[in-house]
Amino acid sequence: MNTSNYNQYNDTELIALYKKTDNNAVIGHLFEKYTHLVFGVCMKYLKDEDDAKDAVMQIFEKLLIDLKKHEITQFKGWLHTVAKNHCLMQLRSDKSLSEKQQELKKDFKSFVESGYELHLNSEPDKEKQLNQLEQAINSLKEEQKICIDLFYLKEKSYQEIAVLTGYSLNTVKSNIQNGKRNIKIHMTGQA
Repeated sequence: MNTSNYNQYNDTELIALYKKTDNNAVIGHLFEKYTHLVFGVCMKYLKDEDDAKDAVMQIFEKLLIDLKKHEITQFKGWLHTVAKNHCLMQLRSDKSLSEKQQELKKDFKSFVESGYELHLNSEPDKEKQLNQLEQAINSLKEEQKICIDLFYLKEKSYQEIAVLTGYSLNTVKSNIQNGKRNIKIHMTGQA
């Protein structure tokens, strides 16, 4: 069935057809029909075109699962709410991530200082140390950098990191442990 044939169906019928056939082309038709609505909602909340485009794609990918779970009678209104909630969650997550990055810098500072004592009395010293920390993280092997980022910044468990990266659980643990050690070595070498 080509997509022009879907024009004869209303939204409720399209959802029922998707549930019955599991044909992603049906969702593709809904995507074409409502992309402008979802994009507008995302722009309103995210205020960045690239972020809004990414959110639109994530929302429609989510629809592939959610439409099978929920009984939806007013698709357009429901979709608007889903888009708004997605954006609000993303904004909360972004704020939380920013706060976590600040905590990470403090945690790494504490971690690094545990091996030696640094006395930072002035703002330039603190900035210098944060720059050194950034350089230390950037100097890690890519696998270590990825695991450190996922573990500390994104607060993923070892198991979640293993699934996301395809590394074994032991490799994830090793990358985090070695990454922390290499950061400490890098920082003590520059102190």
